[in-house]
Amino acid sequence: MEDSSFLNQIQEVTLETPADAIIGHIKRLLNSGELKPGDRLPAERKLAEQFNVGRAYVREAFQKLELYGILKTLPQSGTYIAGLEISALEGLISEVMKLDDYDFFSLAETRLILEINAVRLCAMRRTEVDLEKLDSALQAYLKKADEGPSAVEEDLMLHRTIADGSHNKVIKSLMLIITPDLMRDYHAFRVCQTIDNMAVKEHILLVEAIKRQDADAAVDIMRTHLRGIMAYAVSTTDRVTGEVETL
Repeated sequence: MEDSSFLNQIQEVTLETPADAIIGHIKRLLNSGELKPGDRLPAERKLAEQFNVGRAYVREAFQKLELYGILKTLPQSGTYIAGLEISALEGLISEVMKLDDYDFFSLAETRLILEINAVRLCAMRRTEVDLEKLDSALQAYLKKADEGPSAVEEDLMLHRTIADGSHNKVIKSLMLIITPDLMRDYHAFRVCQTIDNMAVKEHILLVEAIKRQDADAAVDIMRTHLRGIMAYAVSTTDRVTGEVETL
């Protein structure tokens, strides 16, 4: 399938969850036969322009699908649909799309588990390159926080950079899977839509602890940092939650 043919099948995305809309569109093209196993997808930039969304959303969709073996990225070549049977591909994509059914508490609790372990490993393993990326992500967050009341995307990007610095690919991949759904719920429930001085300070302290390689301090700061969102998550569920602070 040619790149131009794929692009011609795309309509502008106007949904609140662009990454999931892109995944759904790929599923529909597979169902219709317009897209087949082994086909190469257009570059992220082209898809972002055609969908009229940021490249980050295209990347998130690709990363979800790649984690489940639906897409394969080959160096210097591009991203391809895996050479699986159509029925298998459709089933896998359906499973990926079911992530939307997860409740807010489960997502927040999973984030807490991942974040605490990610920041501990990041503090222990970070390299000079990791520190440069963290500084860049922190500055982007601080700039956005200084400009207005909301910096949700920059906030989550900083946390994903910490996960990257853990050098644990599974933790990083799991963070990439839940991030789009967390952002959806953050906007839907208006959670953390405003920036306060404490949140800014905690982000700065997190990066400083990682620089010092003080893993225990980094974990304590992260747990404190996520305490508010966990308290809100607990209030949204009727299930027995246990003592989340011990995680």
